[in-house]
Amino acid sequence: MARIPNKHGGGAQTNRNGLHFEQTTSLNDALIASGYTIQGYYVLKYGFQVGLSVPQKKLYTNFLVPMGIDYRNFNSKEWHPDEAFINTETKTAYIIEKKFQNCSGSVDEKLPSCHFKKWEYEKLFAPLGYNVEFIYIFNDWFKDPKYRDTLEYIERMGCYYFYNEIPLHILGL
Repeated sequence: MARIPNKHGGGAQTNRNGLHFEQTTSLNDALIASGYTIQGYYVLKYGFQVGLSVPQKKLYTNFLVPMGIDYRNFNSKEWHPDEAFINTETKTAYIIEKKFQNCSGSVDEKLPSCHFKKWEYEKLFAPLGYNVEFIYIFNDWFKDPKYRDTLEYIERMGCYYFYNEIPLHILGL
C-alpha cells in the first residue's frame, strides 16, 4: 500500500512544514527588528549587553558550560530549546519552544509537559541565581477550542504561550 504523504506537520514532515514556522518566528529576527544588535550570541542595545540568544545546544556551549554548569549534575539528559534568551540584567532565562500543527497529532500530548521541562531548566539555572520562564510559540492551529483545557493547564503551571510571534516585552526587554 502506498504511503500517504504528511502535508500537515509533525512526525517525519516536521522539517518540511514546521521548520518554516520556526524560521518565521526567529528570536534574533525579532530582536534585530526592534533595534537590538546581535554579535555572535550576545544581544546588545545601544552597545550594551542585555542578554544572550542561545538556541538548541548553544545554551550549553555558549552559556551554561562557561558558567561552570555541567548538566549531568542536575539533569539526566540535555534539553535543547528551540530558542533561549538569557536576560543578564534580570537574571532570567526564557526557554522558548515552538509548536506548529495543522492536524491532530503527537504535539497535542507534548504540550502539558511544559511544567516538567521548566523544572528541568530551573535545576540548571538555580546555581547561577537565575529564574526560568517557559514559553510556547504556537501557530493559529492551537486557537481551536479543543485546546482550551491544555492552554489553561499551561497557564496554571506558570508557563506562557503566544501565537505566531515572540513578544519581546515578555523577555523583560
